[in-house]
Amino acid sequence: MVTGSPGGLPCPSTKERTTMTDTTDARSHVQRRTLRVLVASQVLSGAGLAAGVTVGALLAQDMLGSTTLAGLPSALFTAGSALTAVAVGRISHARGRRPGLAAGYLAGALGSAGVITAAALDNAVLLFAALFVYGAGTATNLQARYAGADLAAPTHRARAVSTVLVATTIGGVAGPNLAAPAGTLAHWAGLPHLAGLFVLSGTAYALAALVLTLWLRPDPLLLARTLHEREPAPATATDPTLPTPEPRHAPGPLLGGLVMVLTQLVMVAIMTMTPVHMHDHGHGTAASGLVIGIHIGAMYLPSPLTGLLVDRHGRLPLAAASGVTLLAAGIIAATAPGDSIALLALALALLGLGWNFGLVSGTAIVTDAVPLATRAKTQGAIDVSIAIAGATGGLASGVVVGAAGYPVLALAGGVLSLALLPAIAVTRRR
Repeated sequence: MVTGSPGGLPCPSTKERTTMTDTTDARSHVQRRTLRVLVASQVLSGAGLAAGVTVGALLAQDMLGSTTLAGLPSALFTAGSALTAVAVGRISHARGRRPGLAAGYLAGALGSAGVITAAALDNAVLLFAALFVYGAGTATNLQARYAGADLAAPTHRARAVSTVLVATTIGGVAGPNLAAPAGTLAHWAGLPHLAGLFVLSGTAYALAALVLTLWLRPDPLLLARTLHEREPAPATATDPTLPTPEPRHAPGPLLGGLVMVLTQLVMVAIMTMTPVHMHDHGHGTAASGLVIGIHIGAMYLPSPLTGLLVDRHGRLPLAAASGVTLLAAGIIAATAPGDSIALLALALALLGLGWNFGLVSGTAIVTDAVPLATRAKTQGAIDVSIAIAGATGGLASGVVVGAAGYPVLALAGGVLSLALLPAIAVTRRR
């Protein structure tokens, strides 16, 4: 007598069930360990990436004496992150997540050292070259989210991504608020005040690389490939007489990439010029550090809730919420008085939240759609587009503010974010 399931499909044998159970247990155990190691490295790298956001534009403004080019540092380290996204993606594809992520963080530490040297020598050319290399840390911090999803079950992918992202909050919020004491420490060491945060950044990136090198074992991507090869093939793959399952109509990687690219463009453009806008209205580095700290907190802190919502209610509703939230951020930033720290903090908090919605939902869309065999390369290629969008936003932001003012920049960014809604609506109808 042939046993079967109610639908007529053959039931797995005892050996197959045992194999599947063992595979699931091994995957769960390593996934928990992987997330712990990634969380530790993200706490450190979060502090590292905050330096460029908080004082990079101010450092360039001091050297060049011009607001127009104050967006250039953001454009440069975001462009550098584009190159790194390709490199990290290719290294991860060939050798695993551990060497790819560690190499990216080490490059970020090298870039931080270059910025410190440029500030000490008052050399703008060296500053811009070093900021390009420093961008490696930003790209690597974002690429780490994919490592969190490698071993996660499909119904828990967004939450796994969110766990990695939220860890960045601790370092990302603490980093900008250390601007004043780090500046004092730099002054005692004979360095320019604004170079202090880059001392913190270089140290944090180097430690993040060390944590991954020592403890991200086994490598999650390599193990995911091995476990995938061991899983029993579906019955329909070997028996053509059995019914073929209906294709799953899910958003493709193009939509996921679009969501992340557009949210990155808008977020970087407004965020980059907010410290300059505050500086022009008489606020010091402590005030701008507070606002940027709140912004970075909003970028990462809501991640667990965002991941839960994405897994439970779908990718598209949260992607649409991203566009609406960014519009609200742009409107508040555009209408807030220059002397109102509270309203600027609210605008930057919404800006970070909208970015978070877009990144988590977009990452889940891409991970769902891309096969495991080519996942790392595809993810790296998409992150290149994200980095280029950020570089474009950073470079254009200074030009727009110089020509038309900060309110025009903020409002234009908010309106641009609404372009997500038609693409999401078309996908939902399909």
